[in-house]
Amino acid sequence: MESGAEEWGRKGATLSDKSARSEYGLTQEEIYAAIDAGKLQYRPAAMHGNPWLRLLRREVEDLVAARSGDRYLRERKARTELAQINRELKQLRAELAALEERRARLLAELADQGDHQARPASAAQ
Repeated sequence: MESGAEEWGRKGATLSDKSARSEYGLTQEEIYAAIDAGKLQYRPAAMHGNPWLRLLRREVEDLVAARSGDRYLRERKARTELAQINRELKQLRAELAALEERRARLLAELADQGDHQARPASAAQ
């Protein structure tokens, strides 16, 4: 197991209380109750003056598994991952469309330049 400081600093090891609510279906009251019971560690944080709680993902998952069962936890994790994949696919499709449009413009520009270069050569004959 990692030491406390390493776990808090590892990418993906923590999440906000808001993310815990949306990803795992917890309520704010359940989060506070688990903190009071010593089941969740937290670190206070703030962004742009808005306070939030940083929680350890491992502890949140343990809490959800104890509260609702492993099957529920697996389902919530799968739904969260699916939503992330769908967002990434949507972004990639938009990037692909922009690249296709840029490619078409460049090909049209090159075709125009090719026509302009070909005309003087054919006019000389």
